[in-house]
Amino acid sequence: MTISRRKLIEPQITPFYHVINRCVRRAYLCGDDPYNGKSYQHRRGWIVNKIKQLAAVFCIDVCAYAVMSNHYHLVLKIDTEQQQKLTPEAVISRWLQLFNGHPIAVDFLKEGQIAADKQQALSNLVAEWQQRLGSISWFMRCLNEEIARKANKEDQCKGAFWEGRFKSQALLDEQALLSCMMYVDLNPIRAGITPSLEQSNFTSIQQRISEHHQTKTSTQQSSSNTSRFQLLPFVGAEHQAKTAGINFAFADYLELIDWTGRCIRNDKKGFIASNQPKILQQLGITPDAWLEHSEQFMEHYANVSGKWSQMCAFKQHVGGHWCKGKSASYQLHPN
Repeated sequence: MTISRRKLIEPQITPFYHVINRCVRRAYLCGDDPYNGKSYQHRRGWIVNKIKQLAAVFCIDVCAYAVMSNHYHLVLKIDTEQQQKLTPEAVISRWLQLFNGHPIAVDFLKEGQIAADKQQALSNLVAEWQQRLGSISWFMRCLNEEIARKANKEDQCKGAFWEGRFKSQALLDEQALLSCMMYVDLNPIRAGITPSLEQSNFTSIQQRISEHHQTKTSTQQSSSNTSRFQLLPFVGAEHQAKTAGINFAFADYLELIDWTGRCIRNDKKGFIASNQPKILQQLGITPDAWLEHSEQFMEHYANVSGKWSQMCAFKQHVGGHWCKGKSASYQLHPN
């Protein structure tokens, strides 16, 4: 039985989620359609630009993304701390960047105050919008609706553009987060679209590598970052100081994804380098298990990924009676 989205996304249990949405029609979301000869490459820019806008408005960080020919992946983190700290003015200001606001909220933002008889109505509006600014469902709604409208207008047709609501997977721990990000970042290489990470257009790993190189020259960075948005950073040892970010060093992640990408190339099938990446050594994951997850993450798990005991607890919490991925979880969590 289908589980409601509000149960599958529980920020109190984990802030990290993998989401995916797929196009319903034969016509491509992006890329070149061999049937009609049209190119839809520009739609990738639509998606990335919209993600950039939404990331600045919502209290949701983007860890990884990949825009493919007929679907896209996102790894998101809900920032509940930032969400709770928003002032009423900040909530209204953010919401008005996406929607036409209620007249009471608009007047309050302009005047800085509101009549006493409208205070309760304003409080209700602010509370509702503040909750939505930390909602992945509303984030995806804003993203998908605009892309669908623009694509239908361009295709001169009506009807559903997406095959359904987005699919989500809760990522319960660092192993699940890391393997899912790797799965997303390596999508174009695994699909044979591009031969290298640097050429993986419209992916988070290409953006991170480019920004990493540009930090050496501040003038280039300031002139070329206008079309990008801030990804959730790798903080490494800084995590001990409770800096918000991903608890690994970017250099170690780059080493791991480069090693993984080389191992899954067709001409390197079955090849495993003797120098196991540092992150795998830290987590105690075998190279074989890691490579299998980097290629088949979606097949191994359904709505949740992590340590098996935590997966079962999460499934019980949301009301499910069956959990997929027991053997895969034990591979990713050997201890």
